[in-house]
Amino acid sequence: MKTALVTDGKYRSSIAAVRALHRAGYRVVVMQTRADVKSAPAVSVSKSCDDFRWIDGACADADYAEKLLSILKEYEHPVLFCVGAVTLNTVAARREEFAALANFLIAPKETLDALNDKESVHQRALELGIPVPREYDGTPESYPVVVKPHCGEKFGLKAADRYAVANNEAEFNVIMEKMQRYDPSPIVQQKITGAGAGVSLLLGRESELLGALCHRRVREYPITGGPSTCCESFYDEKMIDEAYKLIKSFHFTGLAMVEFKGDCILEVNPRVWGSFPMTEAAQSPIVAHYAQAAQGGQVTYTAKDYRTGVKMRFFLNDTVAALSYLKAGRVKEGLRGLGDFFTAKEALGAKGDGKVMRAYLKKSLFER
Repeated sequence: MKTALVTDGKYRSSIAAVRALHRAGYRVVVMQTRADVKSAPAVSVSKSCDDFRWIDGACADADYAEKLLSILKEYEHPVLFCVGAVTLNTVAARREEFAALANFLIAPKETLDALNDKESVHQRALELGIPVPREYDGTPESYPVVVKPHCGEKFGLKAADRYAVANNEAEFNVIMEKMQRYDPSPIVQQKITGAGAGVSLLLGRESELLGALCHRRVREYPITGGPSTCCESFYDEKMIDEAYKLIKSFHFTGLAMVEFKGDCILEVNPRVWGSFPMTEAAQSPIVAHYAQAAQGGQVTYTAKDYRTGVKMRFFLNDTVAALSYLKAGRVKEGLRGLGDFFTAKEALGAKGDGKVMRAYLKKSLFER
């Protein structure tokens, strides 16, 4: 039986990957570093998880790559699916060594670094004629503006802390002082209004398009600008074309999500992203195609090969978001959020696999 190894089981996105790989006929082994969690992650009790393995130490340890390589040697060229950014970069930095033991679609480290650099992405989009927000040097000419480091993840910032909005010069000066602790030259951009959306893509070894999925943000937390707590699948050929044109120009391989606001591209996440469970909710074959292509199989891109109009929510985060909208006086948005409790798909839920959601709630409520 084919084997797939999924890293970083602590992340919610790992649950979607494990279920999709299991359904595609793989024996799924989930790994997790002991020092990075307090207890076994929720995915370990999933019916789709055939085996769970601890890795001593943390992802940040100098010998983490050696530990991964040692585990891979125990299997016969398995599919390797990296969920966490640290693991992804670890494998990317030593691609040849890992490729001798496993099958995967991961871009070189320099490509990941370029796509993680928001300024690099901004300049490439301009060269390609793709709309992006206006940037300012020094004090902005008008407000509001968004201030963010070139790569917030590099500095260990949580998603909600990777940017801040300044509505006037006084706020701008305070935010700049804070951001310069991480990046001496933060990026300052015009704040774009409009709906936030993402285009998730899978590119093959030759940067050919193998899969695409669009989602729009419905709610986020913090409600002033933070990670998505509820999103909805849709299809937009133009957005897919622009997102693919951009990351293909970097000769990218693997999974990535391109963020849009209005008609503009904001940034690229060249890795498994926060709203990744939408691939399961919308019944996208993108994970199965990843495994198939990683093993050298033929995968042909099919447009709109997933369900549209599917709403997906993260129960705890989205409930807090809905209550925050109500508290802020945005009653319709808050009530709509509470109403979605009965209509939206739970990101971590699956028929016949209820232990995962119960384990996640227990960990979230009692370990934090």
